[in-house]
Amino acid sequence: MHRLRLLLEFEQRGTIAATAAALGYTPSAVSQQLAALEREAGAALLDRTPRTAELTEAGHRLAARAAEILALIEAAEADLAAPEPAGRVAMTAFPSAAVAFAPALTRTARAHPGLSLLLRQTQGGEEVRLVRAGQVDVAIVDDWSGRLASSQSAAIRFYPLVTDPLVLVVPRGHWASDLREPVALHKLRDEHWLATPAGEASRRAVDRLLAAAGGISEPPSEFEGLATILSLVARGIGIALLPRLTLAGGDARVAVRELPGTSPARDLYAVARQSAVRRPAVAVIIRALTSAARNLATGNVRAVARVPRER
Repeated sequence: MHRLRLLLEFEQRGTIAATAAALGYTPSAVSQQLAALEREAGAALLDRTPRTAELTEAGHRLAARAAEILALIEAAEADLAAPEPAGRVAMTAFPSAAVAFAPALTRTARAHPGLSLLLRQTQGGEEVRLVRAGQVDVAIVDDWSGRLASSQSAAIRFYPLVTDPLVLVVPRGHWASDLREPVALHKLRDEHWLATPAGEASRRAVDRLLAAAGGISEPPSEFEGLATILSLVARGIGIALLPRLTLAGGDARVAVRELPGTSPARDLYAVARQSAVRRPAVAVIIRALTSAARNLATGNVRAVARVPRER
């Protein structure tokens, strides 16, 4: 099973070095394990050169079967699992979702003494890949395009959580913090703006919104991480457009103002393998996330209006 997972990771990563880096192994260890798999399979799975390696036709066929085999093993484990949620559930989420959903997940773990939870924070859109590779059971993902859920394979199931709009965040005491009506962004073009680095999905949404409002006087200062930007706004360093979920932890030093018209938004989903959802421990975590999402929706993070076709 371990070697089959390595083969799947290699298929997705494309190089032994990238596979080793993703899994925390040395390239030599990955190469040795794949060589052992070739001996067990009785076929050449990799076409190696001094600098590169790629899957042979047999390697591609075994990788396809490996996904099926691992899913069947997981389904068998689910069939044999105790009816009560038990065992470890590994999760990953981007930072603001981890903060927003952690309280509900903690309460769920405490309500089931046999259940343990591991939640890691991940950035860079790796969450779905980690679910598909079997490295985590559940992931919380965001999607600014509206197309993510419809593009995945039948082995992956998406659970709609919330739609999270951009809002204007300013320091307490800023003139806009006293307004009650939505703020026209063109009135803020000369402010010191803060934003995530160019190219990130949230930054593209922010740039489109600011451009539609006539642009800003100076390029924004760029910082990695929405929580970092929020902390800088709280200190009076500047203002920002942030997804509302970023403020789920609460910060009395900032004020939140709605934007006129329809604000760009991201959709949040819980993602799990279809074969894993049959485990009571995974199922109870999914229920906790969807319940927490309804509670967040009452706090002005909108419930996802559309429910994509389950894949």
